[in-house]
Amino acid sequence: MDKVCVVGLGYIGLPTASILATHGYRVIGSDINQALINRLQNGDVDIREPGLKTLVQAGLRSGNLSVAGEPAPADVFIIAVPTPIAPDKQADLRYVEASVRSIVPHIRPGNLIILESTVPPGTTAGLFASILAESGLDPRQELMVVHSPERVLPGRILEELVSNDRVIGGLTTEAAARAGSIYASFVQGEIYLTDATTAELVKLMENTFRDVNIALANEFAQVAEAIGVNVWQAIEIANRHPRVNILSPGPGVGGHCIAVDPWFLVQAAPGPAQLIAAARRLNDRMPKHVAEQVLTILAMVKRPRVAALGLAYKANVDDARESPSLTVIRWLQAAGCEVSAYDPLVPRHATDITGATSLEEAVTGADCILLLTNHDTFSQLDPALLGELMRRRVLVDTRNALPHMNWKSAGFEVHLLGHGDKRDVSPRHMNVQVAPEVSA
Repeated sequence: MDKVCVVGLGYIGLPTASILATHGYRVIGSDINQALINRLQNGDVDIREPGLKTLVQAGLRSGNLSVAGEPAPADVFIIAVPTPIAPDKQADLRYVEASVRSIVPHIRPGNLIILESTVPPGTTAGLFASILAESGLDPRQELMVVHSPERVLPGRILEELVSNDRVIGGLTTEAAARAGSIYASFVQGEIYLTDATTAELVKLMENTFRDVNIALANEFAQVAEAIGVNVWQAIEIANRHPRVNILSPGPGVGGHCIAVDPWFLVQAAPGPAQLIAAARRLNDRMPKHVAEQVLTILAMVKRPRVAALGLAYKANVDDARESPSLTVIRWLQAAGCEVSAYDPLVPRHATDITGATSLEEAVTGADCILLLTNHDTFSQLDPALLGELMRRRVLVDTRNALPHMNWKSAGFEVHLLGHGDKRDVSPRHMNVQVAPEVSA
């Protein structure tokens, strides 16, 4: 099995195809986006991922990697296409369905077919297998079908595809083992073989764990605002407990995984998944909560102008998929605010938000700077210089990412998400000597 066809050349498919090509496989990558195919054939890579462009170009030069607008016959097929969430919070599996149908004319007995896209439990054994059966081949007897979800972090995709453990769930034990031998050619972590539905559940559990814990932090932030304390100080102190690790609150949860995957569990088991659904709804409400805070702060300003910094869903990446920043901006615009958005990493054409071409353009004439994404570059901003360009000096920091004393020294009124305490009190660590007879 040395010829591989990867369907979908996005954040997961392209790195996977490139890694396989550099490990001796003959790989054809296919994607329905012809403009993307044209760019890749010229060695141009749009995804900002360390080392990816070099790897893609090396694969193309070696001849082991080629790209095309449609699949081709192969020994192994890997489906790595998006699975977005529909407005009704159900999984939108149209890309998966279309991709599977695109390979049906090319599959032959004995082919290994791997679904890497994240899907609701039961999809591989159900919908996926049923479409493959349209080829006339039995997915359990004549084909080898598995689900092996990606488990990587944007910004470290190439590193984690190799170093992270891999879970592989097959419709049969033979299929799982055969897929395991393919991944073992480049995966340095442990490889765990299981059934397809368990593998689907594992991936969803991992992202749901993060989502629920972020929801808890966001709820703590709202509680702190209500009772008049600083949630960031409280979290810092609480995390001194050896068995406590509270995450950081923020303007919401984004990305193609954490903001989406928990809904797949709710879809699969709506009765039991009560905590999961509540956490997802809470995180989905955070952008509105942030927008309402900004509107309250600027209530006395007629047609306020807001400079929104950061469109990416997390720090130091160019990925704006499901970004809460976009939702915050839409809420503000719907309320009558003029919003000028700026992100040094996200391409201007990547979202439906019209972004400023520069930081200076974004803040000129603004009444408020609203920090939504904590890119490292934003921590180096000069508040005195920015203040000179603004109409009013107001900062709203939703990530606790900026040196607030510097901004206050530059004349800014500083507001912090989850900060209901108007006193500026930082945690103080005291070494208290306790008498032996008291320590018991």
